[in-house]
Amino acid sequence: MTVNPVYCALDTTDIATAVRLTRQLDGLVGGVKLGLEFHTANGSDGVRAVAACGLPLFLDLKFHDIPNTVAGAIKSAVRLAPAMTTLHAIGGAEMMRAAVDAAGEAAGRYGVARPWILAVTVLTSMGEAELPSIGVGGTVADQVKRLAGLAQEAGVDGIVCSPHEVETLRAQLGRDIKLVIPGIRPLWADANDQKRVLGPAEAVAKGADLLVIGRPITAATDPAEAARRILSELQDAA
Repeated sequence: MTVNPVYCALDTTDIATAVRLTRQLDGLVGGVKLGLEFHTANGSDGVRAVAACGLPLFLDLKFHDIPNTVAGAIKSAVRLAPAMTTLHAIGGAEMMRAAVDAAGEAAGRYGVARPWILAVTVLTSMGEAELPSIGVGGTVADQVKRLAGLAQEAGVDGIVCSPHEVETLRAQLGRDIKLVIPGIRPLWADANDQKRVLGPAEAVAKGADLLVIGRPITAATDPAEAARRILSELQDAA
Protein backbone atom coordinates (compact mmCIF):
# COMPACT_ATOMS: atom_id res chain seq x y z
CA MET A 1 0.00 0.00 0.00
CA THR A 2 1.75 3.16 -1.20
CA VAL A 3 -1.09 5.66 -0.71
CA ASN A 4 -3.16 5.94 2.44
CA PRO A 5 -6.73 5.14 1.27
CA VAL A 6 -8.45 6.41 4.43
CA TYR A 7 -10.48 9.61 4.37
CA CYS A 8 -11.75 10.58 7.79
CA ALA A 9 -15.33 11.86 7.91
CA LEU A 10 -15.28 14.84 10.28
CA ASP A 11 -18.60 14.37 12.06
CA THR A 12 -18.92 17.86 13.47
CA THR A 13 -20.41 21.25 12.63
CA ASP A 14 -17.80 23.09 14.68
CA ILE A 15 -14.98 24.65 12.65
CA ALA A 16 -12.47 24.60 15.50
CA THR A 17 -13.12 20.91 16.14
CA ALA A 18 -12.80 20.08 12.44
CA VAL A 19 -9.51 21.97 12.20
CA ARG A 20 -8.16 20.36 15.36
CA LEU A 21 -9.03 16.86 14.16
CA THR A 22 -7.54 17.52 10.74
CA ARG A 23 -4.27 18.66 12.27
CA GLN A 24 -4.21 15.65 14.61
CA LEU A 25 -4.68 13.29 11.68
CA ASP A 26 -2.08 14.83 9.38
CA GLY A 27 0.13 12.01 8.12
CA LEU A 28 -2.24 9.33 9.42
CA VAL A 29 -5.07 9.61 6.87
CA GLY A 30 -5.14 10.31 3.15
CA GLY A 31 -7.62 13.15 3.53
CA VAL A 32 -10.70 14.37 5.35
CA LYS A 33 -14.37 14.50 4.41
CA LEU A 34 -16.77 17.34 5.10
CA GLY A 35 -20.46 16.78 4.52
CA LEU A 36 -23.72 18.60 4.09
CA GLU A 37 -24.21 19.26 7.80
CA PHE A 38 -20.86 21.03 8.15
CA HIS A 39 -21.27 22.99 4.92
CA THR A 40 -24.79 24.10 5.83
CA ALA A 41 -23.62 25.31 9.23
CA ASN A 42 -20.44 27.06 8.12
CA GLY A 43 -20.53 27.66 4.37
CA SER A 44 -17.49 28.07 2.19
CA ASP A 45 -15.49 29.87 4.89
CA GLY A 46 -15.69 26.80 7.11
CA VAL A 47 -14.58 24.54 4.27
CA ARG A 48 -11.64 26.86 3.51
CA ALA A 49 -10.55 26.79 7.16
CA VAL A 50 -10.28 23.00 7.08
CA ALA A 51 -8.72 22.95 3.61
CA ALA A 52 -6.03 25.35 4.83
CA CYS A 53 -4.67 22.52 7.03
CA GLY A 54 -3.33 20.98 3.84
CA LEU A 55 -4.97 17.55 3.69
CA PRO A 56 -6.92 16.57 0.55
CA LEU A 57 -10.60 17.38 0.97
CA PHE A 58 -13.60 15.26 0.09
CA LEU A 59 -16.57 17.65 -0.13
CA ASP A 60 -19.53 15.31 0.22
CA LEU A 61 -22.61 17.37 -0.68
CA LYS A 62 -24.55 14.76 -2.70
CA PHE A 63 -26.04 17.13 -5.28
CA HIS A 64 -29.40 16.13 -6.74
CA ASP A 65 -31.35 18.66 -8.81
CA ILE A 66 -32.00 19.60 -12.42
CA PRO A 67 -28.84 19.48 -14.59
CA ASN A 68 -28.37 23.25 -14.86
CA THR A 69 -28.64 23.74 -11.10
CA VAL A 70 -26.24 20.91 -10.32
CA ALA A 71 -23.75 22.24 -12.89
CA GLY A 72 -23.85 25.64 -11.18
CA ALA A 73 -23.40 24.07 -7.76
CA ILE A 74 -20.43 22.04 -8.98
CA LYS A 75 -18.77 25.18 -10.37
CA SER A 76 -19.15 26.86 -6.98
CA ALA A 77 -17.75 23.80 -5.20
CA VAL A 78 -14.72 23.66 -7.50
CA ARG A 79 -13.67 27.12 -6.29
CA LEU A 80 -12.92 25.44 -2.94
CA ALA A 81 -10.48 23.06 -4.69
CA PRO A 82 -11.79 19.78 -3.25
CA ALA A 83 -10.18 16.53 -4.30
CA MET A 84 -13.64 15.06 -4.90
CA THR A 85 -17.32 15.79 -4.50
CA THR A 86 -20.54 13.80 -4.82
CA LEU A 87 -23.92 13.68 -6.49
CA HIS A 88 -26.80 11.21 -6.48
CA ALA A 89 -26.79 8.86 -9.46
CA ILE A 90 -30.56 8.67 -9.23
CA GLY A 91 -30.59 12.25 -10.59
CA GLY A 92 -30.02 10.74 -14.02
CA ALA A 93 -27.43 10.63 -16.80
CA GLU A 94 -28.02 14.17 -18.05
CA MET A 95 -27.50 15.62 -14.58
CA MET A 96 -24.30 13.63 -14.08
CA ARG A 97 -22.89 14.60 -17.48
CA ALA A 98 -23.61 18.25 -16.72
CA ALA A 99 -21.72 17.91 -13.43
CA VAL A 100 -18.67 16.31 -15.07
CA ASP A 101 -18.56 19.00 -17.76
CA ALA A 102 -18.98 21.78 -15.21
CA ALA A 103 -16.16 20.42 -13.05
CA GLY A 104 -13.74 20.49 -15.97
CA GLU A 105 -14.78 23.95 -17.06
CA ALA A 106 -14.55 25.42 -13.56
CA ALA A 107 -11.18 23.79 -12.81
CA GLY A 108 -9.71 25.43 -15.88
CA ARG A 109 -11.24 28.76 -14.99
CA TYR A 110 -9.98 28.79 -11.41
CA GLY A 111 -6.63 27.13 -12.05
CA VAL A 112 -7.21 24.15 -9.75
CA ALA A 113 -7.15 20.40 -10.26
CA ARG A 114 -10.46 19.01 -11.47
CA PRO A 115 -12.11 17.14 -8.59
CA TRP A 116 -13.35 13.63 -8.99
CA ILE A 117 -17.09 13.52 -9.49
CA LEU A 118 -18.43 10.60 -7.49
CA ALA A 119 -21.90 9.13 -7.91
CA VAL A 120 -23.76 7.81 -4.87
CA THR A 121 -25.78 4.69 -5.61
CA VAL A 122 -27.71 3.46 -2.54
CA LEU A 123 -27.00 5.03 0.83
CA THR A 124 -25.30 2.60 3.21
CA SER A 125 -27.94 3.37 5.84
CA MET A 126 -30.56 1.72 3.62
CA GLY A 127 -31.30 -1.97 3.54
CA GLU A 128 -33.62 -4.20 1.51
CA ALA A 129 -36.69 -3.28 3.59
CA GLU A 130 -36.49 0.44 2.73
CA LEU A 131 -36.37 0.20 -1.07
CA PRO A 132 -40.06 -0.58 -1.72
CA SER A 133 -41.07 2.45 0.36
CA ILE A 134 -39.29 4.74 -2.12
CA GLY A 135 -40.68 2.99 -5.17
CA VAL A 136 -37.65 0.86 -6.05
CA GLY A 137 -38.21 -2.76 -7.00
CA GLY A 138 -35.65 -5.52 -6.76
CA THR A 139 -32.75 -5.83 -4.36
CA VAL A 140 -30.20 -3.30 -3.16
CA ALA A 141 -27.65 -5.05 -5.37
CA ASP A 142 -29.91 -4.64 -8.42
CA GLN A 143 -30.31 -0.92 -7.79
CA VAL A 144 -26.60 -0.39 -7.15
CA LYS A 145 -25.63 -2.10 -10.41
CA ARG A 146 -28.26 -0.18 -12.37
CA LEU A 147 -27.19 3.22 -11.04
CA ALA A 148 -23.47 2.46 -11.23
CA GLY A 149 -23.76 1.51 -14.89
CA LEU A 150 -25.68 4.69 -15.62
CA ALA A 151 -23.05 6.75 -13.80
CA GLN A 152 -20.19 5.16 -15.71
CA GLU A 153 -21.92 5.90 -19.00
CA ALA A 154 -22.32 9.52 -17.89
CA GLY A 155 -18.56 9.83 -17.37
CA VAL A 156 -18.18 10.13 -13.60
CA ASP A 157 -14.83 9.38 -11.99
CA GLY A 158 -16.05 7.07 -9.29
CA ILE A 159 -18.87 5.37 -7.45
CA VAL A 160 -19.75 5.58 -3.78
CA CYS A 161 -21.07 2.21 -2.67
CA SER A 162 -21.23 -0.25 0.19
CA PRO A 163 -18.15 -2.44 0.71
CA HIS A 164 -20.31 -5.46 0.00
CA GLU A 165 -20.82 -4.26 -3.58
CA VAL A 166 -17.13 -3.75 -4.38
CA GLU A 167 -16.48 -7.10 -6.04
CA THR A 168 -19.66 -6.94 -8.08
CA LEU A 169 -18.95 -3.41 -9.31
CA ARG A 170 -15.32 -4.21 -10.13
CA ALA A 171 -16.53 -7.03 -12.35
CA GLN A 172 -19.18 -4.82 -13.94
CA LEU A 173 -17.23 -1.56 -14.35
CA GLY A 174 -13.58 -2.61 -14.63
CA ARG A 175 -10.55 -0.88 -13.14
CA ASP A 176 -10.94 2.54 -14.78
CA ILE A 177 -13.43 3.83 -12.22
CA LYS A 178 -12.77 4.58 -8.55
CA LEU A 179 -14.74 2.85 -5.82
CA VAL A 180 -15.15 4.97 -2.69
CA ILE A 181 -16.51 3.09 0.27
CA PRO A 182 -18.30 4.38 3.38
CA GLY A 183 -19.69 1.95 5.92
CA ILE A 184 -16.18 0.94 6.94
CA ARG A 185 -15.89 -0.25 10.52
CA PRO A 186 -12.83 -1.90 12.08
CA LEU A 187 -13.75 -5.03 14.00
CA TRP A 188 -13.16 -3.18 17.28
CA ALA A 189 -15.65 -0.40 16.40
CA ASP A 190 -19.47 -0.22 16.65
CA ALA A 191 -21.50 -0.35 13.43
CA ASN A 192 -23.70 2.59 14.58
CA ASP A 193 -26.38 3.35 11.93
CA GLN A 194 -24.54 1.70 9.04
CA LYS A 195 -26.23 -1.53 7.97
CA ARG A 196 -23.87 -2.74 5.23
CA VAL A 197 -20.40 -2.60 6.76
CA LEU A 198 -16.98 -4.22 6.36
CA GLY A 199 -13.50 -3.95 7.87
CA PRO A 200 -10.84 -1.71 6.22
CA ALA A 201 -8.40 -4.43 5.14
CA GLU A 202 -11.15 -6.65 3.77
CA ALA A 203 -12.65 -3.76 1.77
CA VAL A 204 -9.28 -2.95 0.17
CA ALA A 205 -8.72 -6.62 -0.61
CA LYS A 206 -12.06 -6.69 -2.43
CA GLY A 207 -11.01 -3.76 -4.62
CA ALA A 208 -11.92 -0.54 -2.79
CA ASP A 209 -9.85 2.52 -3.74
CA LEU A 210 -10.78 4.85 -0.89
CA LEU A 211 -12.28 4.16 2.53
CA VAL A 212 -14.42 6.69 4.39
CA ILE A 213 -14.18 6.20 8.15
CA GLY A 214 -15.79 8.57 10.62
CA ARG A 215 -16.82 7.73 14.16
CA PRO A 216 -14.27 4.94 14.79
CA ILE A 217 -11.70 7.75 14.49
CA THR A 218 -13.50 10.94 15.50
CA ALA A 219 -15.29 9.47 18.53
CA ALA A 220 -12.21 7.72 19.84
CA THR A 221 -10.56 8.95 23.01
CA ASP A 222 -7.41 9.42 20.94
CA PRO A 223 -8.36 9.99 17.26
CA ALA A 224 -4.75 9.93 16.11
CA GLU A 225 -4.15 6.57 17.75
CA ALA A 226 -7.35 5.16 16.21
CA ALA A 227 -6.22 6.33 12.77
CA ARG A 228 -2.75 4.92 13.40
CA ARG A 229 -4.28 1.57 14.36
CA ILE A 230 -6.34 1.43 11.16
CA LEU A 231 -3.32 2.36 9.04
CA SER A 232 -1.26 -0.34 10.73
CA GLU A 233 -3.96 -2.94 10.02
CA LEU A 234 -3.97 -1.93 6.34
CA GLN A 235 -0.18 -2.05 6.10
CA ASP A 236 -0.06 -5.47 7.76
CA ALA A 237 -2.64 -6.79 5.30
CA ALA A 238 -0.93 -5.34 2.21
